Amino acid sequence: MNLLELSIEEFTAFQEFIYKTSGIHVSERKRILLSNRIRTRLKECDIDDFGAYFKFLTSIKGQREQKHFLNVVTTHESFFFRTNKHFDWFRNHFISDIVINAGKNTHAKQIRVWSAACSTGEEAYSLAICLADQKLKLRDWKTNILATDISEQALSTAREGIYNERDIDAVNEKQRRRYFSPVHESQLWKTKPVLKELIEFKQHNLMQPIKPRQFDCIFICNVLIYFDKLSKQIVVNNLIDSLAPGGYLVTGPSEGIYMMLGDLKKHSTFLYQKQTEPSN
Repeated sequence: MNLLELSIEEFTAFQEFIYKTSGIHVSERKRILLSNRIRTRLKECDIDDFGAYFKFLTSIKGQREQKHFLNVVTTHESFFFRTNKHFDWFRNHFISDIVINAGKNTHAKQIRVWSAACSTGEEAYSLAICLADQKLKLRDWKTNILATDISEQALSTAREGIYNERDIDAVNEKQRRRYFSPVHESQLWKTKPVLKELIEFKQHNLMQPIKPRQFDCIFICNVLIYFDKLSKQIVVNNLIDSLAPGGYLVTGPSEGIYMMLGDLKKHSTFLYQKQTEPSN
């Protein structure tokens, strides 16, 4: 019995289960990583080997365990302002354009943003910082960030809002003082209520629609690289359906979805916009 690494057959079984339940494809290169993550669940469930755990996981009795399993195997690394050009566009162009349109009465005084697959919350809080920095410009506006992830464990971390020095390395000193409190006798920082009140954290599987909400901007970054072509198209269709007319989709650099975006207008390698009216 090898508890250090999944066998090829065991890996394939877990790989197919993950794909079926989340749409995420785990490559063969991730076998050791997946083995390590599953091993933590064996200890929690007091199960001796991978095969017995898989049998339990896929049984009626194991339905609750499926949520814990997905929490462990679908969480990915993140940090604040991960791709700076995305947030430069958001703070310097997106917000300004919406304010201008509101002045022309072509947009309501509200901003609705979706951080899709938000992991442990760094992206959502980065967006909240951008909005909070513009509080004078957005006075009397309704602003909301919906941050979703398939992992309840990741969302629990996000709701707590405590991060280490490495996570917030890209946050400047002024923003640290304004939006974070140092955790006593540690190298940790806790997000202040001024950021938390802008964000709603919610569990969601990207393979499912999130209607009836319509968003002015959706961030989907460094996530779809884990999906195959079929799953990507399902997710992309759900995202497009959730964009308001004129809304923007912000993607990661290697998502591989350019040919799946239908009538969205390309502005750059990471930025696409939904037409205000459907094309003929």
